[in-house]
Amino acid sequence: MLQPKSIKESIQQGLPDAEVIVTGDDGTHFEAVVISAQFEGKSLLQQHQLVYHTLGDRFTQDIHALALKTYTPVAWQTKQSSSK
Repeated sequence: MLQPKSIKESIQQGLPDAEVIVTGDDGTHFEAVVISAQFEGKSLLQQHQLVYHTLGDRFTQDIHALALKTYTPVAWQTKQSSSK
């Protein structure tokens, strides 16, 4: 069974500057929040493609569903500030 920690480590290997939060408890359905400066100037689709690339074949073989939210550091700070 795939663990959130394993997904987090894969994403961090591919995006070393990223802050990554992964949750999921059934081994196939996960939620991930990825914050990275590498997302600057990229469309949402391009941001997601960067993350999917870090997961390689695991995304199609081991992960049934991944709810993905990507943010630049500035966008993440703005979101956190507005949540308070």
